[in-house]
Amino acid sequence: MLSWSPLATFCDLQCNIYFLLLGICSALRLTVPSHTIHGIEGQPLHLTVDYNFNITASEIQIIWLFEKPQSIPKYLLGSVNQSVVPDLEYKHKFTLIPPNASLIINPLHVTDEGNYIVKVNVHGNGTISANQKIQVTVDVPVTKPAVQIEPSSGVVEYVGNMTLTCTVGKGTRISYQWMKNGNPMYASSSYTFSSNNDTLLIVPVMKEDMGNYSCLATNPVSAMESEVIAPTIFYGPYGLTVNSDKGLKVGEVFTVDIGEAILFDCSADSNPPNTYSWIRRADNTTHVIKYGPHLEVLSEKVAQTTVDYMCCAYNNVTGKRDETHFTVIITSVGLERLAQKGKSLSSLAVITGISLFFILSMSILFLWKRYRPHKVIQRKLQNRPGADYRKAQTFSGHENAMDDFGIYEFVAFPDPTGVPTVSSQPVSGSDFVQGQDLHSTIYEVIQHIPEQQEDHQE
Repeated sequence: MLSWSPLATFCDLQCNIYFLLLGICSALRLTVPSHTIHGIEGQPLHLTVDYNFNITASEIQIIWLFEKPQSIPKYLLGSVNQSVVPDLEYKHKFTLIPPNASLIINPLHVTDEGNYIVKVNVHGNGTISANQKIQVTVDVPVTKPAVQIEPSSGVVEYVGNMTLTCTVGKGTRISYQWMKNGNPMYASSSYTFSSNNDTLLIVPVMKEDMGNYSCLATNPVSAMESEVIAPTIFYGPYGLTVNSDKGLKVGEVFTVDIGEAILFDCSADSNPPNTYSWIRRADNTTHVIKYGPHLEVLSEKVAQTTVDYMCCAYNNVTGKRDETHFTVIITSVGLERLAQKGKSLSSLAVITGISLFFILSMSILFLWKRYRPHKVIQRKLQNRPGADYRKAQTFSGHENAMDDFGIYEFVAFPDPTGVPTVSSQPVSGSDFVQGQDLHSTIYEVIQHIPEQQEDHQE
């Protein structure tokens, strides 16, 4: 009777794993860079294959087969060690250089498109083998595409449709991608593409559809982009505005100074450019005063201080028009500025006059302080002889002192020594001459005269 032993089972499992790892380590490994390779018609194609093994080999066999869809694989060529045995039908088309397993196809034609199967057999203590399949596609590079627009003369927005078609002279398996301003385009409510994407339909056309369109044509071996093309779209006018080179603008009201010439500019976004007309409204009537985008208004020639104008823009292709109203107010700010300028000049003249008067007064005061003319007079009186002084006093008097009664202006000569003036009592003539205080007031001099005359009478 057989008995089950866990130890025996474990040993069997170890042996199996060992032999499995041994088989893997000694197996042949065959690799290719890619299972799909794109070739260009008329040029050579290199199918790279690498293989390795870790056993002692006595013979290495390499076989290449060609397979088309739904057909039996064909033998192309093979080798054993260094000896190559090709199929005579493909002798000059395929090249194999053993022990390298890579295959060279030269030249490559569209008929060469299909699956290529490589098989490597290594014979040593035993024979091990491996195989790989490579799909080869053959393409013709695309030429530069061209874009056509219908209608070529242009289309009116919201009225017409536009069709763009991309055509390529040569190329296989072409994919089309439409670009607008360098960015890919995708289907939307306005954009419709054909089944292969070579046609773009825009319905309806709008101003936003303006831009630079191009077509990018690609295939597995090449890519080419067309020249940009800008369709003609007629639209507008949009955003009609009026601006001026002078004056103050608040909303639709322009305020200008009287005497100024102001230039108005009327502009709107439109294709083709608009035709502009300027209309003036006065006394509940309107009349066209000028055509063109510019209008010059001479404020001094306008009889009214408030004038209403209107600018009209018309697109003769779209048949649309737009208009904007504005008001011009003419003020006398310029005259007020001129009056303020005159006032500022008058103030400047007054300030200048006051400054000159002040300087002149200071100059006179300086001269007075410097030369002191009252001291010159005092000096002359001191040096004058007494007889002349008495004579002058007598000549200046009257027979009757009462005749000298009146209002006099008293002028006193200051005494630099601080000595007070002499008494006003009568003195004799000799005493007067010797002791007369020359610093006495005029009143005192006049008072002495009658008394001196009475002395002479006695």
